[in-house]
Amino acid sequence: MAPQAAPEPHALRDYALLADGRRGALVGPRGEIVWMCAPAWHDDAVFAALIGGPGWYTVTPAGPYVWGGSYEPGSLIWRSRWVTRTGIVQCREALAYPGDRRRAVLLRRVEAVDGPAEVTVRLQLAPGFGGQRTVDPVLGEDGCWTARAGRLRMRWSGPPDARIGTGDGLPELRARLRLEAGARQDLVLELAEHPLERCEPADLLWRATEAGWQAHLPGLCAVPGPADARHAYAVLRAMTDPGGGGTVAAATTSLPERAEQGRNYDYRYVWIRDQCYVGQAAAAAGAHPLLEDSVRFVAARLLEHGPDLPPACTVDGGAVPDPKRLDLPGYPGGFDVIGNRVDRQFQLDCFGEALLLFAAAARHDRLDADGWRAARTAAEAIAARHTRADSGIWELRPDHWTHSRLICAAGLRTMAAALPRASRGLAAGWEALADRITAEAAACALHPDGRWQRSPTDAGVDAALLLPALRGAVPAEDPRSRATLDAVLAELARDHYCYRFRHDERPLEDAEGAFLLCGFFVALSHHRLGHAVEAARWFERNRAACGPPGLYAEEFDVTQRQLRGNLPQAFVHALLLETAVRLATGG
Repeated sequence: MAPQAAPEPHALRDYALLADGRRGALVGPRGEIVWMCAPAWHDDAVFAALIGGPGWYTVTPAGPYVWGGSYEPGSLIWRSRWVTRTGIVQCREALAYPGDRRRAVLLRRVEAVDGPAEVTVRLQLAPGFGGQRTVDPVLGEDGCWTARAGRLRMRWSGPPDARIGTGDGLPELRARLRLEAGARQDLVLELAEHPLERCEPADLLWRATEAGWQAHLPGLCAVPGPADARHAYAVLRAMTDPGGGGTVAAATTSLPERAEQGRNYDYRYVWIRDQCYVGQAAAAAGAHPLLEDSVRFVAARLLEHGPDLPPACTVDGGAVPDPKRLDLPGYPGGFDVIGNRVDRQFQLDCFGEALLLFAAAARHDRLDADGWRAARTAAEAIAARHTRADSGIWELRPDHWTHSRLICAAGLRTMAAALPRASRGLAAGWEALADRITAEAAACALHPDGRWQRSPTDAGVDAALLLPALRGAVPAEDPRSRATLDAVLAELARDHYCYRFRHDERPLEDAEGAFLLCGFFVALSHHRLGHAVEAARWFERNRAACGPPGLYAEEFDVTQRQLRGNLPQAFVHALLLETAVRLATGG
């Protein structure tokens, strides 16, 4: 059969995420899965069409159609829905949940909802971003297709009449499904590094997945935007490894923050800071399993590395590999890259965020012995290293970033308050250290206008400096906190979106997109000061900065209303969840 073209890219806002905690896949509006790494988040892709490589898995109506889709509430079970000239066809799809470490299972159920349906199906595996050998699939007596793809074994059940063609030099299975009104067809794709056991019925896999999503679901009924808050929680669950408890920063790599600007990064790893944001959001929402996962992961890394804690690692606690190129075309406007240089940085604020996480767990009686030991390790690291230059929250050149120091002060104060009565001496020592760090910051990084400035050598305004007041470094009513909020609103806010800081003399929107994380910081700052209307405006504006699947990237292009950067960005979903809860509870 003749080669066929690879699926073309869409705007990021159109992609939905399927994920099972172990790995994730992106599916577009034409029913094309164009991104998935296996066996784990940080492993090589088997579907890489998103960044211009080979590998895809498409289920697409054969004729003209109009697309729609939605998630089933409280889950990452996605329903693609197409209105065709003959009726309505739907594809229900998910990664079997919770994920198996050794086996990925992609479930797709095609149904002719109204009238007959005809869809085309294409499956091309491209292990190692297309760089590993794929053996031609073989149809077995059980009606399943099997193949070897690099170190992975494949089994695909559902379309026994498929035919083998080629695409980009790799074998591709193609089928055409014709369904009468009301009929359905299950497609089950399994990928594993070991011999696959007996194929489970699709109905059984679907029921287990539905039950997995229904477990431990917080109500979140009384918060603003309850459906979005529950969805944010589902996204965080889906991005959290059930083994070690780590939450990847994003499911993808190489999606550009600014077209042709060289700002492409690999975020398929766990950032300690982001993990702490996730845990604190879970604590606010009463989502204790997700809180415990965050504590378990961060505590393990602190006990392993101590004051040399790396800012990021793989979901299994390994080192993040150095960046390298793949020689693929990349997503339009960007280029391909895997790996990240973050391990070469020192980020002081991670220790403060860890203490804030542990204190939140202690308040919920969810901090075990390892967590208490890790808290002491973090506090000792702050005491030893708070005068050293670090790369800070935005991972920039080393400097004495004010945010890093004040977040450490917030962590020390909050954790001191959580210590048991028998540890009052230790608590007093941590409070004294927090006072000293805050005084040092005030002596060298307080702007003449009365606000916090970025560092002793950088007098600029930074939206990250809203966070220390929210976390307790200084009171929200402190004149320095109010002056900082006023400066952020005056210099970094546009139309209820917020930018991180001013890069240069260009208009803010020419340098980068609005940072959704910072928008939620502003909402929380208004809320803490009792500005209920402004808090709601900021929350609602930033909550709307997503596409139909309700996923958020790191940045939002306000002018074009487009997502920028890797997808989905876990810390944005975490702050959306936390902000919704705090606006409802007054916390």
